[in-house]
Amino acid sequence: MPEKPSGPSGRGLLAGVRVIELAGVIMAPYAAKELGDLGADVIKVEPPTGDMTRHYPPRRHPGMGGPALNLNRNKRSAAIDLKAPHGRDALLALLRTADVFITNLRPQALEKLRLGYDEVAAVNPGLIYANAQGFRSDSRYGTHAAYDDIIQAASGLVWLNHQVSGQPHYVPTVLADKICGMQIAQSVLAALHYREHGGTGQHIEVPMADTMLAFNLVEHLGAASLEADGEFGSARSLSPQRRALRTADGWMCILPHSDRNWRDFTAFVGRPELAADPRFSTGPDRARNADAFYPLLAGLTPLHTSAEWQAFCDRAGIAAAPVLDLASAATTAYAQEGGLLYEAEHPTEGRYRVIGRPVRYSADPEPELRPCPAIGQHTDEVLREAGFDSSLLHPAD
Repeated sequence: MPEKPSGPSGRGLLAGVRVIELAGVIMAPYAAKELGDLGADVIKVEPPTGDMTRHYPPRRHPGMGGPALNLNRNKRSAAIDLKAPHGRDALLALLRTADVFITNLRPQALEKLRLGYDEVAAVNPGLIYANAQGFRSDSRYGTHAAYDDIIQAASGLVWLNHQVSGQPHYVPTVLADKICGMQIAQSVLAALHYREHGGTGQHIEVPMADTMLAFNLVEHLGAASLEADGEFGSARSLSPQRRALRTADGWMCILPHSDRNWRDFTAFVGRPELAADPRFSTGPDRARNADAFYPLLAGLTPLHTSAEWQAFCDRAGIAAAPVLDLASAATTAYAQEGGLLYEAEHPTEGRYRVIGRPVRYSADPEPELRPCPAIGQHTDEVLREAGFDSSLLHPAD
């Protein structure tokens, strides 16, 4: 490994690890953000116009859209036009100093830029080169474009929604992008561990379709896990009756999961005989007969208020929670005590809300927050550290 120049005097579990991000939208920037939150020195290489998420609303100033403020925190920005003279040279200079390269550029774009794994590894053999794309590069769909909605469709997720609601809905969050982003981060950490224990640099490919299909099949492989012609799908998860429960004054999720939970529940509503009903007497019975079990619950929960249900469930050890809108979920006393969403001062954008780190580490109690940089804010700085003359990127007219 070439010696890394000194970056920001950061702290954290990944202090000393340098990551180069060449990516757009959410998936790969999210992965790099996760590493940056853990203390890695993340250098975001973006075009002079910025990554497209920088222009998503809401925003106070150009290039500083709301989503970008959190996606690009704990990063430094280098604005480099890779198609301009010396643009590729500048990126390679940065890659010589890096531990990790994360990109979600499509294979044909990387090929045109001469930034495939073999070409990059030639200048830094110890590099962890992680690229994510819609489909496996050696598959028939290897060059196809893909975004979150495409992968939700291709991985069966839209079909799952259709089975439940009768409509081929997308999940109302960029689930594939974020899950695949976490898969990238996890894979990078595994590769770093391998290299640190005598291994080498390597190429990691994270195909979104494969990642999401594997994710969806955990419970939905169903009978097909044991029978060649078995059906896919989990009866409980796919029951159209699996929904929030109305109480006397609101909505809750109440899940009497264990057999003891179910006995306590039936006693509380004055229907102890239901505990012996062979359709519901055990957990597998209740899952198998979900289409009957959930309507039964829905007929009983209006007997008490949400507060009464919560108090009973807490006493009985039954999992339960009120149905909250997103704003309420983010601002409950629980959320505020944990500091998951807090306010900070951005040097140019003023007060804004920061999405905190949900995982707690006893040896890393106070993660550093470096605010989202302006487009190209650190171009000269990071290229100087890499020994590259940034004036080459701006030839005189």
